[in-house]
Amino acid sequence: MAGRKVQLDFSDSKCSSCASHSYYIILGLILVYYATLSMHSQVTSESCKPNETSSKYQHCGLHPDGVRDLDCFTKNTWSKLRCMWKPGKHASKNTHTLVIQQKKANQKTKNYYCRIYKNITKFSEDVRFFKNYHVTIQIFENSESKNCTQAVFQGSPESLQRCDPPNYVKFTRHSGKLDINVSWNQNDVKHIMSYSVRYKALGGLQWNESPVISQNKTKSRVENLNSSVAYVLQIHCITNTKCTQCPWSEPYAVLSELTSQPVIVNFEETDVPNEKGSRRVSITWKVSARDLHDGYNVTIGKESGEAPIEQINTTQPSITLILSYSAYRVSIRSFNNVSISPAVSQIIPLREDMDSMGDDKLNVTVHNNISFKIYWTDSLCKKYVCYCAEWREEKTKTAYKSFYLKGKNYYTFSPLKEPLKPYKRYTLSLHVRPNKDTCNMKHLNNSERTFASTTFYFMEGTPVSGPANISIYNLTQNSMVLQWSSIPEEDTRGFLLGYTIHYTEYHLQGTESENNITVDPNLNKYELNDLTSGTTYQVEISGFTSKGTGKRSARNYFKTTQEGSFRFTSIIVVAAVVTTVLIFGPPIIKRAKVVLWPSIPNPGKSNTMQKIDRPCELELLEAINTLKAEEWETKSLQIIEKEAVAPATILPAMLPLLCGLDKRGDSPGITCNWIQTETDDATGDISPNNTTDTLLETQQTELQSFPFPFPSGYTTMEMFQQVMPQSITAITQDMESDPEDTDLTVFNPKPGLDYVRQFSTSPASDSDHLSTIL
Repeated sequence: MAGRKVQLDFSDSKCSSCASHSYYIILGLILVYYATLSMHSQVTSESCKPNETSSKYQHCGLHPDGVRDLDCFTKNTWSKLRCMWKPGKHASKNTHTLVIQQKKANQKTKNYYCRIYKNITKFSEDVRFFKNYHVTIQIFENSESKNCTQAVFQGSPESLQRCDPPNYVKFTRHSGKLDINVSWNQNDVKHIMSYSVRYKALGGLQWNESPVISQNKTKSRVENLNSSVAYVLQIHCITNTKCTQCPWSEPYAVLSELTSQPVIVNFEETDVPNEKGSRRVSITWKVSARDLHDGYNVTIGKESGEAPIEQINTTQPSITLILSYSAYRVSIRSFNNVSISPAVSQIIPLREDMDSMGDDKLNVTVHNNISFKIYWTDSLCKKYVCYCAEWREEKTKTAYKSFYLKGKNYYTFSPLKEPLKPYKRYTLSLHVRPNKDTCNMKHLNNSERTFASTTFYFMEGTPVSGPANISIYNLTQNSMVLQWSSIPEEDTRGFLLGYTIHYTEYHLQGTESENNITVDPNLNKYELNDLTSGTTYQVEISGFTSKGTGKRSARNYFKTTQEGSFRFTSIIVVAAVVTTVLIFGPPIIKRAKVVLWPSIPNPGKSNTMQKIDRPCELELLEAINTLKAEEWETKSLQIIEKEAVAPATILPAMLPLLCGLDKRGDSPGITCNWIQTETDDATGDISPNNTTDTLLETQQTELQSFPFPFPSGYTTMEMFQQVMPQSITAITQDMESDPEDTDLTVFNPKPGLDYVRQFSTSPASDSDHLSTIL
């Protein structure tokens, strides 16, 4: 089409309606124009001569940053050869020129096949070639510019057959192993016999030393992997005569293996409002933080085994289901693209609390061990036609039967796959299904509800054991309360109708007539009245069903209290309490008084205040005024009169202190009964052996002149400390004025003493003076 001229003739003789067809003519011209442009923009090919090609593109050289990685191969056909390459890194235009050359050989001449393909903008091209000759292919990038680069490929026809990498790969990791399942291109699969796998840790630099070879063309296994490590894999086929080229596939990332199962953190069951027989079940779980997972797979099915077993995929770690009162099993796994974690299972137990629904709504009639009939209220027939009955013995697998029923309120199950057992209690539940298309559920979530539940026996018997753990309390003279444990359900062998209490008076020579009392089966205690005081009773308890009374419990013996024993016991208790109080009460009370109410001394009753009232106070004060000790001896005391020893105003301050001395603190020879002598005898000699207490000349001093009168009838330590400093200061000043006659020394009382209690004399070693100890 290129170079052809299109000429249109619009003469009047040939076209009488040119005006009406002008629109179509213009449209045709536009189409021809764009077709011509597209022809020029497509890849063009033309024959060439080897010498001319070499000289024309001799400025194009091999460069690592130029066009590179030229590879050519054939795919299941020998008429075309596909060539692929990578462009230069810095090429501003992606225009390529491909030249293919093949040497032809015959018996007479040698010729060359050469063809050039121009204006290639892609990075691959299919070219025609001869399958029996060696081929040389060159690719030139930007051949018209000075920066032209080239790449060269050479090969023989027998090495050009290629089998591609697999078009689908599935990985599965478990227990440190990696299972690989692949599929190949339909044209290659008949030529591929096996394949090879190489792998390395994600982020690693080196591939494993020896690639793994598959046993067939689809499956292989890589072992001894680290479960917690992610890997990178590549796959290619094993070369053969039909697959001379087997390039590696693109890298596949394989995540680490999921080794820890999810952990259920919350299980909650609530009733659905206004939907009796339905419950809302919510389950929440969590997984290990190190597990890289894509989601969770939740499998739920009935414990009875009835279909379907439903699988739900979710990305959230929780699920909420609307279920009937039947028993279910839920399994939860986490998964990623190569691994599934171990499952955690949760049993949703059978719910038997049907009291609110009424057991009388459902009844069972047993015909024999392989047939029974159920019937229910008529109101159910108007709404439902699909039902399912489930029955089971305790701790055994549940049997089930789903059925379609219209207009009837009863159904007979016969024959049963498993015969009913005698003396075994069965629980039967009837479920209704709102979906009328099929009575077999398509989905478990919100597909049925429980109508009613009941229990039945194929054959009843008597209990094989009696109540255990019989005990007694509230024992009196004529009554006692018995308590026992219920008979286990597996030992009742029927519906328990009640308990019988067998009791009688026990005597060594025999027993009297037995008394029997029947109580309700829901009770486990009973009070026996009208008993004899001080009497031993033998008690046995048994249960009974519709078939009769069962085995009795072990014999138990209890004795009522003796008449009057309570009064005697009370007297003993009271006597013991009184004795204990008398023995241990006073010390305890005294100790408590010391701790809680400490004794506060009464100053009015102190020795000091008692001695103040004696008639010797004034005499003592006057004697002190003239007291002088000329010589201290161990066994005698001489006192020489001296006037104005201390000011008269000071002496009254010492009055309450000197005469309030405790006799126990005085010297043996000193008393308050002072001996008064005449003035002229004062200078007389005193025999050193005289054991008279003291000879004092007293001077009368008015007590009213005392500058610190006591405001009350007792003297406290605080008042004493206020008075003493002034008195001592006055005495000291007087002594300083007459140092030769200073023989009187007054000491402060010891700190911490509440009252002045001692007055004594003590000898001085170096000087003669009188010591008054306060």
